[in-house]
Amino acid sequence: MSPLLVSTGGAAAQCSDEAWCDAPGQFGTATKAPASGSGAQLVIDPAAIAANTELFVARTRGRVMAVVKADGFGHGAALVARTALAHGATWIGVTSITEALALREDGVSAPMLSWLNPIDADFGSALARHIDIAVPSLAHLAAVEAAVTESAMAGWAMSDSPVPGADTIESGTATPGAHRVARVHLYIDCGMARDGERAQAWRELCRRAAAAQRRGVLRVVGVMGHLGCADDPADACNAIGRRRFAWAVIVARACGLRPEHRHLAATTATLTDPFTHHTLCRIGAGLVGIDLSGTARLRPAMTLRSPIVSVRDVPAGTPVGYGHSWRTPKATRLGLIPVGYADGIPRSASNRAEVEVRGRRCPVVGRVSMDQTVIDLGSLGAGPGEWVTVFGTGERGEPTVADWARWAGTIPHEIVTGIGERVGRVVWSAAPARAPERAAGSSRCTTGASR
Repeated sequence: MSPLLVSTGGAAAQCSDEAWCDAPGQFGTATKAPASGSGAQLVIDPAAIAANTELFVARTRGRVMAVVKADGFGHGAALVARTALAHGATWIGVTSITEALALREDGVSAPMLSWLNPIDADFGSALARHIDIAVPSLAHLAAVEAAVTESAMAGWAMSDSPVPGADTIESGTATPGAHRVARVHLYIDCGMARDGERAQAWRELCRRAAAAQRRGVLRVVGVMGHLGCADDPADACNAIGRRRFAWAVIVARACGLRPEHRHLAATTATLTDPFTHHTLCRIGAGLVGIDLSGTARLRPAMTLRSPIVSVRDVPAGTPVGYGHSWRTPKATRLGLIPVGYADGIPRSASNRAEVEVRGRRCPVVGRVSMDQTVIDLGSLGAGPGEWVTVFGTGERGEPTVADWARWAGTIPHEIVTGIGERVGRVVWSAAPARAPERAAGSSRCTTGASR
């Protein structure tokens, strides 16, 4: 069995506990925590990310942009980016310039787009590191133009040539190569009233961008949009969004622009609506196994597990947790795991959620606290140091991210991006072995909980 790679905040290192790392089967089957006594662990499976990427590459007519915003949906931005690029993605997408610069520092050199920035963002650094910028408004366009001019002036100041006036730079008559031209993607609002330029101002944005392009300040290399109802393919707003995007491209071309990259589809639209594919598809949640459309067999790439830190046998009527929101209906064994809402366990899932212990489901009882959660082990007999799977792939009957999202009344995206920094990160160095057989008997704990 390949060893685990344990993230310690810097470069990954091989697990030092040989007995634990070499436990039979896949992760989660070892029954004791590492000798180091570390607590909860978030286990990331790059093989799942690789398989998901390949599925999307096969499903789209265009190229795949791997979206690794929010630290790669909580899976590690650099890890997801490198894995996706190695398995068919050709672009990287992030929200902020800060995220993009961090990836450049990590050695990710693929074409990269940042699309959510304030007008005073560090566009100059984006230019210097060859990061494409989305332009969702006239104000952003002006800010990018100013950054190019400032960059050019700084370049001249460091050379032996006289520094030209700003009008010379903007007119395009400065010495060729004296400044770096910004690469921008004009962003149209396709019906979300969120990011992107309004339809009423789109033509003016295209005209001004075309003028800046003629001056040599920037190149409009893309037009982008986003659909607000892609999770429901039958929703009429998707057709409206497609028409808005098609109109936006026509207007851009009428203004003299020739954007080679046109992208509208994210994960769900890529899976359900080929008319949204264009030249690029932006895949984020799908890379890590999230598909709200339910139309693809994606592999979840994240497992959250925790050791039991203590157990107690209690009589019927024992109140549990803050507010005594739950009492034991009969004598039972309670287990305590050291993760709570500060670690991303949603408090709204209190008295609803389940975890897996020894191949069986056990309920979360009482309110989820900041640092800890109580589970009802019933007659299972589990003790301190045994592993609890909070969520995983579901292949062994354990709860999934989708289950926790349902219990919390939210979406899987919020669950995977909410796991806190206190939880240790572990990366599989290879695909896990076949899942072990389920323990004999009931698939749920024989507990004192009323479900």
